[in-house]
Amino acid sequence: MPDASINAGSLLDRLRAQANPDNVAGMARFGINPNGTLGISIPILRRLAREIGRDHELAQQFWQSGIHEARILAAFVDIPAAVTEDQMESWVQDFDSWDVCDQVCGNLFDRTPFAYGKAVSWTYRDAEFVKRAGYALMAALAVHDKKAEDDAFRAFFPHIVRGADDPRNFVKKAVNWALRQIGKRNDALRPDATAVAEQLARSQDRTMRWVGKDALRELRR
Repeated sequence: MPDASINAGSLLDRLRAQANPDNVAGMARFGINPNGTLGISIPILRRLAREIGRDHELAQQFWQSGIHEARILAAFVDIPAAVTEDQMESWVQDFDSWDVCDQVCGNLFDRTPFAYGKAVSWTYRDAEFVKRAGYALMAALAVHDKKAEDDAFRAFFPHIVRGADDPRNFVKKAVNWALRQIGKRNDALRPDATAVAEQLARSQDRTMRWVGKDALRELRR
């Protein structure tokens, strides 16, 4: 018989029971949106996700709750093969904090067949967390998609250069992150990523220079 305790209502109640306002205040200092946030750590959410297992319908209910941690949990339990393009477009519009963006992109969206297309198309959007999601996907794919050819990542370089002049903190850091992760993927991509970083470091644009110089510090190590 299915476990009657594994339902969205009871699981959301368990999350609410672990709310920690002090943690919420600390998270806010790191730029995490405190609205709808309970202050529950990622290790606790991962333990709960292991208890739940994969469940697409529960993931939808977690997301619809609007609770910050429930949305991260949704990314942990959803089934990548069940995720549709419409779902990705719906969820990305709800991103309101960098950690939700990064956890969803790095634990769910990057495992879907739409990941490479969205990584590019979202970088053309103006909304801060949608644009960040495009670059977060590039970074996640560079780490997780072990079978991809190097040219799939070289194709991201023009979009990294194009987005590197966006001065918004959560965008420029994601652009930088994508460039660094591609460069660290292997010895073949490192020189190419380093060349892009050097190009950005020579720019007259202050934000582009920051992206390039910060990436070089890691790529040259």
